[in-house]
Amino acid sequence: MSRPVPLRVRGSRAGFRQLARLRHAPAFHPDGLTCTGELTMPGPRGTAWGVPWLDGLGRYECVVRLSRGAGLPRPLPDWLGLAVRVLDAGGPGRPVDLLLTSSARPPVLRRLPLPRGDALGGPYSSLLTYRVGGRDMVLAAFPRRRLRPVHGSPPALRRALADGPLVFDLRAAEPAGRWRTFAVLTVRSPLREPPRSTPGFDVHRNSLPELAPGTAFAAVRPAAYEGSREGRG
Repeated sequence: MSRPVPLRVRGSRAGFRQLARLRHAPAFHPDGLTCTGELTMPGPRGTAWGVPWLDGLGRYECVVRLSRGAGLPRPLPDWLGLAVRVLDAGGPGRPVDLLLTSSARPPVLRRLPLPRGDALGGPYSSLLTYRVGGRDMVLAAFPRRRLRPVHGSPPALRRALADGPLVFDLRAAEPAGRWRTFAVLTVRSPLREPPRSTPGFDVHRNSLPELAPGTAFAAVRPAAYEGSREGRG
């Protein structure tokens, strides 16, 4: 006999399904720009990560989506998103997905979402911890700034990419520890995808045994992803 599904899980799935249906888009981060990208792995500087992928050298093609979390109209700030699918990171046909949201630098705030207008105005954080080589860590992307701010709306991001790629340093740290860089992400050319389309990122399905989301909301979060996918059809 199968176990009954907890009420909070059923509610999460149903709520995200309905929101995606109403928007005809992902429940959150409905408006975005999907781009090509490249991830460069320099190998560890100092202590090894305990994750073969992070401890190795290499270059990987990526699909990147920059988005606005609540879909608020410009010029209002929004919870900006940076979603990355690293192709073949776990071997041929095995991608790794990373989902990051605009946040703050100080340790006490790095796990809180922070509304922002400038897409390069501060870091993006995983908010929840990952198990990285057996340790609880937060993942983040730190943008390399330009002379002028880049608004987080898809048209503004498209114009910015016409002037050159956007570059992010990907880092990890224990919840109150110091950041260490594990990769460099280069976002290149926009794809011909509608603003409300998405590759269907899922950090639970597309992870590695040594690099996976922690146990917080372990049941609720996958249910939210499933509901959002179902709502989009």
